[in-house]
Amino acid sequence: MKQTFESAVTRIEEISKLLEDKNISLDDSIKLFEEGTRLSDYCSECLKNAEQKITELKNKEAE
Repeated sequence: MKQTFESAVTRIEEISKLLEDKNISLDDSIKLFEEGTRLSDYCSECLKNAEQKITELKNKEAE
């Protein structure tokens, strides 16, 4: 299944809750943190692309 912005945000929320668990191992914490970082980068890229598309549409409208 293709990653979507919404599914990435949902997974980041899940990871955040898992990292709050005091019983999680250091290794698992690091793996989850790495996954969360990748997802955060993906979401940032999605937002950047959306902003660029909106700017382009506004510029076309102004012409």
